[in-house]
Amino acid sequence: MELARILQLKPLLAKNSFFLFGPRGTGKSSLIRDQLSEQAVVIDLLRQADFARLAENPELLEPIILGKNPRPAEIVIDEVQKLPALLDEVHRLIEERRWRFLLTGSSARKLRRGHANLLGGRAWVAELRPFVWKELAPHGQWRLDDILHRGTLPSLFFAEDSREALDAYLRTYLTIEVQAEGLTRNIPRFQRFLRTAALSVGQLVNYAAIGSDAGIPETTVKSHFEILSDTLLGFELEPFLGSKKRKAIRTAKFYFFDNGILHGLLGTETLTQDTDLYGRSLEQYLINEVAAYNSYARKKKELFFWRDKSGYEVDLLVEGELAVEIKATRRAAERDLRGLVEFQKEKCVSRSVLVSRDPVPRKIGSTEFLPVELFLERLWGGDFF
Repeated sequence: MELARILQLKPLLAKNSFFLFGPRGTGKSSLIRDQLSEQAVVIDLLRQADFARLAENPELLEPIILGKNPRPAEIVIDEVQKLPALLDEVHRLIEERRWRFLLTGSSARKLRRGHANLLGGRAWVAELRPFVWKELAPHGQWRLDDILHRGTLPSLFFAEDSREALDAYLRTYLTIEVQAEGLTRNIPRFQRFLRTAALSVGQLVNYAAIGSDAGIPETTVKSHFEILSDTLLGFELEPFLGSKKRKAIRTAKFYFFDNGILHGLLGTETLTQDTDLYGRSLEQYLINEVAAYNSYARKKKELFFWRDKSGYEVDLLVEGELAVEIKATRRAAERDLRGLVEFQKEKCVSRSVLVSRDPVPRKIGSTEFLPVELFLERLWGGDFF
């Protein structure tokens, strides 16, 4: 089944050259094939012939492009992180030829280290993420419990045997993204770290504790989290430090980009409601949805969480706009507002929302209580920011 994606490439390229980042399996190649014309020049660095020629001589890029199309309107370089030196030529062609490029990749690590300025701002950045509510719900493909367990990664979403497909995806990630790129030499140790990192999702990152559990040094844990962020498999949600009345915790939290990855690493056969893991799965899923909307709508808001030294906490803050508390309960109550009530005293956001599985929307004080799907409907409708 084909689902229309929210991200539209032609309007982006009409404005500027772009880096298009996204984890493996989010559908970058399919998006390019579906949305760009047959006249688009596509150079795929996963093809050995393209890679070998350009690795030996990056200056061949211009004649290769002209050989494919003398008047190129859309130029795609797929998996550009495999050959960062090519960005010097891209930079030149943007300046001299005024060509517009779409540069795709599933890892920003080599680009940041080799060309930290990402072409000095001459190429903007877009992201492709797993399927989101707005892409699934209109086609009757959104079922909360199933999504919290299996995730929404396009390459796996319609697989007949999702568990086998997920296992294959994780093996590919370890061999192509990690081992082949030389990010770490000890794959078994990295696998132990991955499972321990999955167990700590939604909690304050404690490098020493994770290292102890995984049997690896604390410094290695830090570098492994960097690998997860650089290869887009996960991200750290930073703490909000702008509160004035209460001293805030300074430690970040970690989340994977998709729930299927989380449960694949944990080996979760069944995700049971009313468990801690279910609650953290809901939290991760909704935070990813807000991040996806923020990216696709080009809002560019900073996202945080907040926790003070006394333990009061708010799961998600959208810079200057919104505070969101996420509860897996089916009966949300006033007692669930404690973190939001304390944070509201800081007067740092204009609205607050409590999202839960309670089917009855209502309002207590200034906080809206919203069922999960109603929250998502309003999020993607642009009601919150």
